[in-house]
Amino acid sequence: MGRATVADIKGRDFSELDKEAKENTENTNKGYNTNKNRNTTTSDSRGRKNRRRQKKTMVVHPVQRLFDACKDVFAHAGTGFVPPPDKIEQLSALLDDIKPVDVGLSPRMSFFSPQAARRAPTITYLHIHECEKFSMGIFCLPPSGVLPLHNHPGMTVFSKLLFGTMHIKSYDWVVGAPSNASAVAEPSQTQCSEVRLAKVKVDSNLTAPCKTSILYPADGGNMHCFTAVTACAVLDVLGPPYSDAEGRHCTYYLAYPFTKFSGDEQVSIPDEEKDNYAWLQERDKPEDLVVKGALYTGPVIREN
Repeated sequence: MGRATVADIKGRDFSELDKEAKENTENTNKGYNTNKNRNTTTSDSRGRKNRRRQKKTMVVHPVQRLFDACKDVFAHAGTGFVPPPDKIEQLSALLDDIKPVDVGLSPRMSFFSPQAARRAPTITYLHIHECEKFSMGIFCLPPSGVLPLHNHPGMTVFSKLLFGTMHIKSYDWVVGAPSNASAVAEPSQTQCSEVRLAKVKVDSNLTAPCKTSILYPADGGNMHCFTAVTACAVLDVLGPPYSDAEGRHCTYYLAYPFTKFSGDEQVSIPDEEKDNYAWLQERDKPEDLVVKGALYTGPVIREN
């Protein structure tokens, strides 16, 4: 139970949106190539000189630099892959420098506007790129928007808060801790499942500009929940991305206080530290979670 595909976390229309975005990009490239060929035929010599001059003065935009670095860093990525320290530093530095304008974002865009309080705010996902090795995309959260507690199995994830304030609560599994099979699921759950002990890694607000957050397959807060204190946007790089075929499912969790279940008797934790631990239980995808896809309108990435 509790399994959700990458399409679920990014919105049901993600696949269709991805195809549409790629088709639009391909059509743009075809038009560009046709015009370039026409100009070359008209004045081949002058065209070559102009192109050489353009190459000398061309400025590579930040998203393209990030994409090129990801291709290198995640070239051999698979489940459990962790980039070497120098590559982690390289990606972090590139992400630290990216601003909302670099990806075509503004807090005034409609999907950052406050929404009716009678339902959970809709979250928007902007797909930039995804392949077998890594993915790049932006989660856009209006005020009070929530990405519920979920995991990133066997993945290294870089998250850059582009603007706004967000509360992050994250956990890592306590290795060797006993599970508690007697836990009872919430009434809304279709069946019961055991709970597993986790330790809180982060429980605080982040306000942009700030450093890039990084989580790893077994450390750094692999399971996290995002809550928008203000409208905010997060640029995510996942390596490798979710893949049901390769066993990297997105699983959602409920978090219970450490003292809720009898299993706490089997674990020796000082009273003053018990608030830093919780029992996590797999759950179905929350019914009120709505993530819709929208077209990324930032600089186009050149994949070749």
